[in-house]
Amino acid sequence: MDQSQKVSYEAGQTKGQCQEKASGMMEKAGNAAQSAKESCQEATQEVKAKAQGAVDAAKSTVGANK
Repeated sequence: MDQSQKVSYEAGQTKGQCQEKASGMMEKAGNAAQSAKESCQEATQEVKAKAQGAVDAAKSTVGANK
């Protein structure tokens, strides 16, 4: 292997390692984004449930549920 082949090989190795690291970082970022999305959805459902409870309580107070 001459010097240019060695440099080319090492550049390819480095590129592959960088791509692998980037892929791993993107996967972690994707997992974090998915987790945040799920947390947001859970919070939204909780707020909706509390709001519905407040509406039901208000209806009950004014007798709208009869």
